[in-house]
Amino acid sequence: RRVVVTANVRNRDLGSFVEEAQSRLSASVKLPPGYWLGWGGQYENLLSAKRRLLIIVPLVLAGVCGLILITFRSMMYSLLVFSGIPFALSGGALALWLRGIPFSISAAVGFIALSGVAVLNGLVLVSFTRQLLAKGEAPLSAIVEGAANRLRPVLMTALVASLGFIPMAVSQGTGSEVQRPLATVVIGGIISSTALTLIVLPVVMALLARTGRLKAS
Repeated sequence: RRVVVTANVRNRDLGSFVEEAQSRLSASVKLPPGYWLGWGGQYENLLSAKRRLLIIVPLVLAGVCGLILITFRSMMYSLLVFSGIPFALSGGALALWLRGIPFSISAAVGFIALSGVAVLNGLVLVSFTRQLLAKGEAPLSAIVEGAANRLRPVLMTALVASLGFIPMAVSQGTGSEVQRPLATVVIGGIISSTALTLIVLPVVMALLARTGRLKAS
């Protein structure tokens, strides 16, 4: 009444393997009437995890944004810090594409971890600049001094996180198909988010300062 075909997937991710198998079967195999084909096992768990991530990821981002808003009590400063997340995500996606690694659940976990690192770097810079503004410094002077003084902490945070993931990114042993996407996403995202924090974010704050919207409160 049924035939079960099992396979162990090695040296590639499960999702792309099943997608390729489905496309080949649909092109070369025509099932007789009354027959059907189903995909289960770990692939079924993968689909379930993806559905959960569609709920968890927006909740995580909303929670991060809420915590930033509570910290600064200012929508403008919160958006400045939160702007690091899209740049970090784009860097992680670019790193996956450059290495030819398809999106997977472990990569999605890496994107979630990236959100915290990107927010931390932006928080360090923006909060220090805001303190200088509260002391009465001119906006442009506060931005330059804040970027210069927070350069070392931001770089230290980025280097510690990225260097720690290098062994996972180049691993080839058992479990590397899970480790490589996560590490690749984190390293690529940290590079892009650090560039945003040190270059783009001060430029955006300088533009706001010219319009008179960058204030201590």
